[in-house]
Amino acid sequence: MSKTATKAKAKSTKTKAEAGTKAKKETKSKKEVAVKETAKKETAKTKAKPKSKTADRKKNLVIVESPAKAKTLKKFLGSSYKIEASMGHVRDLPKSALGVDVENDYEPRYITIRGKGELLSKLRKEVKKANKIYLATDPDREGEAISWHLKSALNLEDKDTYRITFNEITKQAVTNSIKDAKEINMNLVDAQQARRVLDRIVGYKMSPLLWAKVKKGLSAGRVQSVLLKIISDREVEINNFIKEEYWSIDCVLGSGKKEFTANFKGDANGKIELPNKDAVDPIVKKLKKSKFKVTNVKKGKRNRNPSAPFTTSTMQQEGSKLLNFATSKTMQIAQQLYEGVDIKGQGTVGLVSYIRTDSVRISDEAFAEVKEYITNSYGKDYTVEKMNVYKSRGRSQDAHEAIRPTNVNLTPDSIKESLSRDQYRLYKLIWERFVASQMPPAEYDRVTITIEAGGYIFRSTGSVLKFEGYLIVYKKNEDKEQDVLMPELSEDEILKLVKVLDQQHFTQPPARFSEAMVIKNLEEMGIGRPSTYAPTIGTILARGYVTKESKVFYLTELGEIVNDMVSENFKDIVNIDFTAKMEEELDKIEDGNMEWKEIIRDFYPPFEEKIKEAEEKIDKVEIKYEETDVLCELCGKNMVIKMSKYGKFLACPGYPDCRNAKPYYEDANVACPICRKKVLIKKSKKGRKYFGCEDIDCKFISWIKPTGEMCPECNEFLVEKGGKNPKIVCSNANCGFMKDVPEEETEE
Repeated sequence: MSKTATKAKAKSTKTKAEAGTKAKKETKSKKEVAVKETAKKETAKTKAKPKSKTADRKKNLVIVESPAKAKTLKKFLGSSYKIEASMGHVRDLPKSALGVDVENDYEPRYITIRGKGELLSKLRKEVKKANKIYLATDPDREGEAISWHLKSALNLEDKDTYRITFNEITKQAVTNSIKDAKEINMNLVDAQQARRVLDRIVGYKMSPLLWAKVKKGLSAGRVQSVLLKIISDREVEINNFIKEEYWSIDCVLGSGKKEFTANFKGDANGKIELPNKDAVDPIVKKLKKSKFKVTNVKKGKRNRNPSAPFTTSTMQQEGSKLLNFATSKTMQIAQQLYEGVDIKGQGTVGLVSYIRTDSVRISDEAFAEVKEYITNSYGKDYTVEKMNVYKSRGRSQDAHEAIRPTNVNLTPDSIKESLSRDQYRLYKLIWERFVASQMPPAEYDRVTITIEAGGYIFRSTGSVLKFEGYLIVYKKNEDKEQDVLMPELSEDEILKLVKVLDQQHFTQPPARFSEAMVIKNLEEMGIGRPSTYAPTIGTILARGYVTKESKVFYLTELGEIVNDMVSENFKDIVNIDFTAKMEEELDKIEDGNMEWKEIIRDFYPPFEEKIKEAEEKIDKVEIKYEETDVLCELCGKNMVIKMSKYGKFLACPGYPDCRNAKPYYEDANVACPICRKKVLIKKSKKGRKYFGCEDIDCKFISWIKPTGEMCPECNEFLVEKGGKNPKIVCSNANCGFMKDVPEEETEE
């Protein structure tokens, strides 16, 4: 073969080899592309697939009561935790029955609350996928009971179930609670069970008596009936109160160009009563001729200490007095602040510590934080070296702290834009009260001047604020004290008498209860717990037993009827001492010093006897609709008197065929002092009883029953007041006319 042919053949072979290599490379490249594509598809499929059950089981389930609380906790717990809300209780006693087996040692029968079935099904599914279950309901009896009911309803096992509590919803508190997870505290659960069963027995046994004697839809209760009695007793005190006249003598005195007022205190032998003008006139006459000599000048200092940080009760009282909040509104807003509010730039933040507490204690960490804040904001003069410690009232559940901000550096004004108006106002109150509680007292210079004139003694006191102390932060209505600057005086100095002020006064009846006063009284008497005050007040308002006007409670006619019926038949139960003793026994159960059914065993047998006795009495009372001479305009029948929660009204006896109804006014059996027509007993829009003329054009009105007579001294109408010893007195508050009720008019 020629060289040329050999070269051509070699070249051809090389070309084929190169083509083969190229083809192999292209095939390999296509395969690699295909593999990569397949890998991408597999990866996409893997991503699209749900997480395996194995992965889910690695999550821990935390169950709280509310979605707001759940939202706040999500900030602090990582992706290995799932948080669900139970929406409060999931089990309770049935509404349609007593739910307590009195024949079987008072065993309660709990059922799933209507509407909670679907929620429990969802929670059971989450439980199956969970590694551990943490029950994170509120740190009190009610919260402990909710956790216990959840454990039972979800069939949770002890080894996988933990109870966690935290006094504030902050990252440190929540993470510490998980590290310190415990078992459910059955003493707390039992204390709640005892209260629930006790209240159920009282309510479900006493309420039917009210239905039989008064009307359907009413209720009685262990605490609400005592509260109603307290308000009713105050109403009786006010109605029976007879004012008494008394006088005061003040002298305006001068020293140089400065004047001040001194108050009459009596003589060297002590206080002198000034019951009327006859007692005052001789003293005034003598004073006008006497010299006024300074006998003593006492100078000193007075400190005013800050109040303790809020408990539930004091927060409710101040919310009522200073913010005009109903108790229920205070608790609702406080719950929002505790569970968490969306703060701009920070997310959901729990702003205050737990709101159901009767402790005034704060932690060392909280003190250190507020001390640093006060020093930086107000200076060292406003800082205390040692924590101000306050004494709790009565039995304090010291497991909780007082109500305080979780972060004192989150000042009210710095987060105002993120809060509603009411949230801001309550948070500001809590924040200021807490900060002020760890500041020094306000300091006053005080001077007391004693003066003698004509053998009589006068005294004048003045004080001037020298150091604000805590008042720089918390100066509320009750803390405002006017500076009274006294002139510089010396002993034996003779003063000039500018004028004598002799004034007539009359004693005033006890004040009606406001919400703040009711709460204070309940707490002092040891009745109920602060967390129960709001729902109890709400119940007696909703039932129409009391009405609230101008911030104070008035007893309605319906409330008077119910109170009389319950008090008459259950004197031992509707009793302040009995109810307070019950609270003490519930505390013993919580402390583990008493078995919870023991309180029911002691209570039920005598209570059942009282029920039977009352049923016998009530059976003899037949309530008939009283027929009137008022004819129905629609059907001509004589209308009858019926009762509603607002009082009596006229109704057609032909109901339901005829539905005619109109207001009913009882005759007060007295002539109108203005026009001599009938005086009727009427009701205000809120159910308060008053007396008014039957003639709508006549302007006569009185809250107290008139006698029909006019006062011989001022010509205003007279009214009858008093209980066992009634008096006829003038309706004019500035007139002191009074006389006895004639014997023939006095009721036997």
